[in-house]
Amino acid sequence: MAWIITKYLLTAGMVVLISEVAKRSDKLGGFIAALPLMTLLTLVWLYIENQPEEKIANHAYYTFWYVIPTLPMFLIFPSLLPRLGFWLSIVICLLVTVVCFGLFALLMKNFGVELL
Repeated sequence: MAWIITKYLLTAGMVVLISEVAKRSDKLGGFIAALPLMTLLTLVWLYIENQPEEKIANHAYYTFWYVIPTLPMFLIFPSLLPRLGFWLSIVICLLVTVVCFGLFALLMKNFGVELL
């Protein structure tokens, strides 16, 4: 149980750290958020918990492919925010991401990459 609590605290701490840095510096906050910190922590947790190397490698592999269709959200959100407000912009960005992911999964299927 202590291990799970430690994982939650360290992982949540990263989110808090990034949000606190972002309050002070947009660029530095964005840079830290763009680093694959959560993925690295997940890989470490999987390794420490003695998961098979194949599972750890698959996590990194699929994370790469799942990141790509999320990228348009980061371009759309700043333009929507001043016009539509925060919550509506977030909802639209989530919908755009889901559509992009679906289209990307269909496209990648043609190249032998099964994402769904």
